[in-house]
Amino acid sequence: MKKNKLSPFLYILPAGIILVLFRLIPIILSFIVSFFKWTVHGPGEFIGFDNYIHLLKDSEFWQSITNTFYLVIFVVPITLIFSLFFAYLLNQKIKFSGFFRTTYFIPTVTSLVAISIVWKLIFATQNGLMNYFLGLFGVEKLGWLSESRGIFTLVFNSMGIEIPHFLGGPSLALFAIIIVCIWRSLGYNTIIYLAGLQNIPEVYYEAASVDGANSFTKFWKITVPMISPTSFYVLIMTTIVTFQVFSQVYLMTGPPVGGPLGTTKVIVYYIFEKGFGEAQNLSYASSIALVLFVIILSLTLLQKQLEKKVNY
Repeated sequence: MKKNKLSPFLYILPAGIILVLFRLIPIILSFIVSFFKWTVHGPGEFIGFDNYIHLLKDSEFWQSITNTFYLVIFVVPITLIFSLFFAYLLNQKIKFSGFFRTTYFIPTVTSLVAISIVWKLIFATQNGLMNYFLGLFGVEKLGWLSESRGIFTLVFNSMGIEIPHFLGGPSLALFAIIIVCIWRSLGYNTIIYLAGLQNIPEVYYEAASVDGANSFTKFWKITVPMISPTSFYVLIMTTIVTFQVFSQVYLMTGPPVGGPLGTTKVIVYYIFEKGFGEAQNLSYASSIALVLFVIILSLTLLQKQLEKKVNY
């Protein structure tokens, strides 16, 4: 009898050990390290909350937070909208649907290093494909990965309108990173949405057709409510992944400052810079990592609370 009670725990034991060793213990150690003067050479004296006090006064930290939120605000909603749109198209009875699904999913399984290098070439100022295509419409060459001005500033300045700096939006360099993040995440989210769409019983659409509902009404009144659990999953996962963006920034706009004037320096890149750059201040990097953990956890809990209020 005791053996039967223990057997379920034995099945999850390997996964549990991995989670404890590579998730829980590092989080606890990171919290402990943040209270010491700790470098790559080893632990130092206990400094209490000094790292967190310094963090609140650190302008680079707040710049990295701002850049990260710009990334999330643009990437998450655009990804959700386009992923649902492509999934809706793929859910139709069309030829070569398997080919299109594979094509959409390829960026998800492609190496981030390869993706970043290719996109860096696409955004090259002189010979990049992006500037070539914009040139076909009479647009001047843009310094995509070297431009620190905000995209809204560039747009309004081209029309002869001056706007305040704080309304300039993300820099053009960060906007290039945003494009890459959206492009890469579309495939995975499209497949998830496609699975959600295929789980909707056809009888609902048939009943709506009998009542005279048009395509838009069916989509808004049936499809959107029925895939809301899928939407919440995609929302949470995309938010978490976007907060953790690092490779694209490092490889495309990279060291030493994280893009032009630090405008692509997102929070994970800043953690890397402080922990393994010239400073090698692991304790300060750990304090920033804990702040990131709290932000992601808070947003996830908020999204879960909102999910409970939805009537499926």
